[in-house]
Parts: sequence; C-alpha cells; structure tokens
Amino acid sequence: MNALTITHTHAEGTLIDGTSKGDGTAEVLKANGWRWGRSISAWFVPQSRDRLPKFGIIERTTTALEAAGFVVTTSLDSTHRPMAEVEAGKMQRQADRVNALEHKADRTATAETAAWDREHAALRRLPEGGEPIKIGHHSETRHRNALANADKATRAALDATADAQHALARADAATHTTEARYSPITVANRIETMGAELRKLERRIIAPCYDDERGYIDATDAQKQARADHLAPHLAEKRDQITYWEAVRAEQIATGQATGHSRDTIQKGDRVKIRGQWRDVVRANAKTVSVTTGYSWTDTAPYAEIQQHQRPE
Repeated sequence: MNALTITHTHAEGTLIDGTSKGDGTAEVLKANGWRWGRSISAWFVPQSRDRLPKFGIIERTTTALEAAGFVVTTSLDSTHRPMAEVEAGKMQRQADRVNALEHKADRTATAETAAWDREHAALRRLPEGGEPIKIGHHSETRHRNALANADKATRAALDATADAQHALARADAATHTTEARYSPITVANRIETMGAELRKLERRIIAPCYDDERGYIDATDAQKQARADHLAPHLAEKRDQITYWEAVRAEQIATGQATGHSRDTIQKGDRVKIRGQWRDVVRANAKTVSVTTGYSWTDTAPYAEIQQHQRPE
C-alpha cells in the first residue's frame, strides 16, 4: 500500500499526495466528498481553498483509508492569509479563467465559420433547382450521397453554432463575476452575513453545557477557555474578512457607489427609491426600512438597497 499524506494550507486547500490510479483510493475519496482535479492532477476537498481545514472530512477520510490498509499522515496548517491577499488571488484566477474562455470562444467561432463553409460547399454539390432523385439512373447513388453529406454538414454547422454561442456566453458571464462580487448590495449583505457568523462563533464560547443530572449548566472558565482556543483561528479569520469588506463598503460610500443609509438618515415620511421605484417610508427599523406598496400591506428592504432619498418639503 502507498503511504499517503493529507495536506492543507489556506492558499492551496486540502490535497492528498501519494495516490495512484487503480490503487483503491479513488473509491474511498469519492465516498468522503473528494474530487479529482484534472488541472492539478490531484484529489482535493471541494471549497477548501482560502478556508481553514475541514477537520471532520479529513478525520473521516483518514479513518476510511486506514481501514482500507493505507498508512496516512497529515500536515494541516490552520493559519489564514489576509483577506486582501485572498481576494487578489481570486481576482487573478478569475482573470485567467476569462482569458481562457475568451480564447475558447475564438476557437469555437473559427470552427463555426469553417463548418458553415463546408455546409455551403456540400449544398453547392447538389443538383440545381432541387432536382428529385432519378430512381434507377446512374446518378442515383451520387445524388443520395450528396444529400446525406449536405444533411451531415448542416447538422455539424448547427452544432458548431451552438458550441460557439455557449462558449461566448460563458466568456461574457465570466467577465462580470468579479464585478458582481463587489456590487454594493452584495458587499453590504456579505458584511451582515459575516457579522452573524462571527456572533454565532462567539456565542459558542459561552454556551451552557448539558449535564445528564442537572440539565443545562453554565460552562466553567476552563471550558470557555478551551473553546476560545479551539475557535481562535476561525474568529481571527472571520474578523479579518469583516474588516476587509467593511473597508470596501466604506470606499464605495465615499465614492458614491453606495448610499450608506441607516436609521440615522431615514425617518418616517421620507421617500426612498428602491429597486427603481419610489416609496413612502412607514417605519425606519434597525436593519431595514418599511415602505408603502400601494396596497394594504407594507414591504421591507435593507438600507443598502436604497438608491435615492428625499425628505418631504
């Protein structure tokens, strides 16, 4: 059996070294959520890059591989890179992907042109005027072959057009990925989500413990400290992410890309433009604004979705 090593770094994600085709590792890895990466020629845990180790998957995989007779060692780095560095890497990979997709779109467009040229040539070889097949004539076989070739060429040209349109659509979509990731509303929502995730981690430190006899009881100082030590890498990573995206949001507000409204700037009776429509403010909540809809009910929207704001005269 091969000696296997599971490694994890924030930049590369979770990988396994030492596998070979047909050695029996593929079945075990697939069953535990791993995938084969053709571009890196290695097995990897999906969505593990730019994240801390997923110890549950790693432990289950190690146990399963050892049960299959393999010797497994691990080398896991639980430190995280600065969020600015992570985002720079994502942008570069996306730029490389856009470049590759654009080249593929160019190749498929060239192939499409060539396919239609062959289709036109095949049609020109047919008898003029849509002459029917002369049954029993010496030209019958040649005529049938010409029709078959023309039909085949037309189908190939249509397939080439579909491939070219698909490649162009993928390339076009890829060019907007980073832009969509940094849209003001997306950034504001991401900050809210990460804030909730951070608070959930912090609550885990002081959460009560369950005792079979006494039920839920307060955690001891030692238990809280042990939890804090265990969650420290996750807390540090989440706080770094929030700091980064809050700086992005502040820059968007400063440059006018985002409005930055809150309960401090919006009050009952104001008019706000949300999703392209003007609404009257009914109530300014902590995180959302309640507005009229023209019906008997009101609607709510996050402050980040306010595009314009007017005070009553």
